[in-house]
Formats: sequence, C-alpha cells, structure tokens
Amino acid sequence: MSRAQLALNVADLEASVTFYSKLFGVEPVKRRPGYANFAITTPPLKLVLIEGEPGQETRLDHLGVEVETTDEVTAATTRLKDAGLATFEENDTSCCYALQDKVWVHGPGKEPWEVYVVKADADQLGKSAALGGDACCAGQPEAAEAAPAAAGCACGS
Repeated sequence: MSRAQLALNVADLEASVTFYSKLFGVEPVKRRPGYANFAITTPPLKLVLIEGEPGQETRLDHLGVEVETTDEVTAATTRLKDAGLATFEENDTSCCYALQDKVWVHGPGKEPWEVYVVKADADQLGKSAALGGDACCAGQPEAAEAAPAAAGCACGS
C-alpha cells in the first residue's frame, strides 16, 4: 500500500503531537528528539512532525509518497524522468530516522516531493542533499536549483 506523506515544521512538538493524536485518533509510531512520525490508516497518510524554531508558525517542510519497494521508487524515477521532470535520486540515505531509497522532484511552486521506501530504522535524523543538506526534511532544497528545471526538481523522510 502506498500513502501520501505530509511533513511539517512545528514550533511546539509536544502540542503538535497532542493535537494530531486527537485529530486522527492515533499516537505516533516513532518518536525521537525533535521528531514524531504518524502512520495513519484513515485517511492513508504518513504525517511527519519536525521541531523547528520556537515561536515560528507551522509550515510545510515537504510532501511525499511512501511506497513499499525500491523497485517502485525506480519505476517512479523512470516515469518522472520520462515526463520531463528534473529528478534527484538518493539511495541508501539516512533521513528522518530511517534508511531510505528515494527520488525527489519539485512542483511549480518549488514544493519538494519525494517518492521513497523505508528500508530500515536508523538511529540518526540524517540529512537530505535534496533539501540543501540541512537536517533531514528541513528547509528549501538548494541542490534542486542545480538540476535542470522542467516542471520542478526533487526532494526526503
């Protein structure tokens, strides 16, 4: 089963976890310092909360589609390239406390999207080159600017 992913930067992680637990009726499946991850069945959604700066408003970090296999990531990469989109691939990368294979693209508003598979749990938050090398899933991707712009570029969870 694949599902959409929404990653948000939040100022108050504990208040956000409390709110989203009530909103969706589930607790996070993964908690780490500055990080919470919900696997919501209805609607099928992976919600990732990343602690940002105190006092900042919640903002979009990135979007994604979680798939079950590396073959699905490879197929998505081929489909996106064939559609003329600029892509950025990351394989065996540690991001958001998980070992992942992924491909990134950017929408016309520079919103980063990833198609990814989680291969294993990881002990570190990790970094994504597609997101400018900041802490995983944080900030606007600088690496994407270097890739050719078709309908956007690519970006990670």
